[in-house]
Amino acid sequence: MDQINKDMREAEKTLTELNKSGGLCVCPCNRRKNFESGKVCKTTWGDGGDNSPSNIISKQPGRVADGQPQQPTTGAASGGYIKRIMNDAREDEMEENLTQVGGILGNLKNMALDIGTEIEAQNRKVERITEKADTNKDPIDIANARAKKLIDS
Repeated sequence: MDQINKDMREAEKTLTELNKSGGLCVCPCNRRKNFESGKVCKTTWGDGGDNSPSNIISKQPGRVADGQPQQPTTGAASGGYIKRIMNDAREDEMEENLTQVGGILGNLKNMALDIGTEIEAQNRKVERITEKADTNKDPIDIANARAKKLIDS
């Protein structure tokens, strides 16, 4: 989308040059408003665009929910998963297995939260791209009409 916007700037300059009477100046009746001077264009494209150094992400953020860093919780930390009856090796193995399952489920939960966060970020990017595409549509249509008018005359 950024490249399309740059190409549109160049096309506008070229069409303005082609519109000049005798190659010197644009007739006042043919003068066009710059497509970038509109409020919509300025809010969509801004000054630096998405590629400015302040918008580049250099590292992944840590997990934070409700303003607090997330720590994995296990049943073992709260006293174990099973109630001990015989205190033998089978109960120890069951406890160990359930602790591993709890850890795996905690990892899956964290992965799901990360995926949800990433989907939200991607949705914001898609909305931004859609906004840029909508902003590009009108100048492209106007430029096409101007080029067709120049070709026909």
